[in-house]
Amino acid sequence: MQRRNFLRLAAASAGGAVAGCLGGDDSNTVFDEPYLEQANPEDLAYPAHGEELPDVTLPAPLHDQEVSTREFVGQGETVMTFIYTRCPGPCPGMTAALAHVFVDATDQGYSDEVGLMPTTFDPKYDDEQRLRKFFERNGVDPTAENWLALRPETPEQADEVVNGEFGVGFERTPGGGGHGGHNTTQGETLNPSEGDYDFTHVNLVLLANRDGYVERAYQEVPRPDELLSDLQKVRDAY
Repeated sequence: MQRRNFLRLAAASAGGAVAGCLGGDDSNTVFDEPYLEQANPEDLAYPAHGEELPDVTLPAPLHDQEVSTREFVGQGETVMTFIYTRCPGPCPGMTAALAHVFVDATDQGYSDEVGLMPTTFDPKYDDEQRLRKFFERNGVDPTAENWLALRPETPEQADEVVNGEFGVGFERTPGGGGHGGHNTTQGETLNPSEGDYDFTHVNLVLLANRDGYVERAYQEVPRPDELLSDLQKVRDAY
């Protein structure tokens, strides 16, 4: 499934939000469709509420294997986000939200029932060593079985998967250290001044239930407690 390009994505998702209720008529999801989401899910670039999580296989270099984005379907919930490690804005915040879930799952003993998949769209810079360092700085064990950092093999594959399949538009821009005005105090980044290019990108965190259907598509950096609360509501329903 080829999704929309970056410019169309920005227009289509402008009215979106994640507020919603439990107990809807959609048998595939726990949450009702977000009542503030104005666009038809089929018109949105990203996988929206009630849509299946795309099935793509990518390298997980910290585990030395290839992994499907639906690896945890049938076993537990999946939380995905799309980042680059030099990002001084929302990427550390989105990573911190996933890290909060990781710590809770570890402490509460349900690590085998939730998969966390941060995915880089900058494979040129984000090699295995840099990914490891970035996630360690954000308080996780990057080699844990439920923390599967995905890295496309080439920039072209990153575009095909992150933009084409998941609708997360990103554009490479000259110079390092800038970030299109995004800002967050959550999480830890690598040195944003490294490299001779930057990215403007769409923010997205996906929460999918254990049947593989999207429950939440957060278009801004979610509060860690908000993401964890939504995850627990989905878990409780199963």
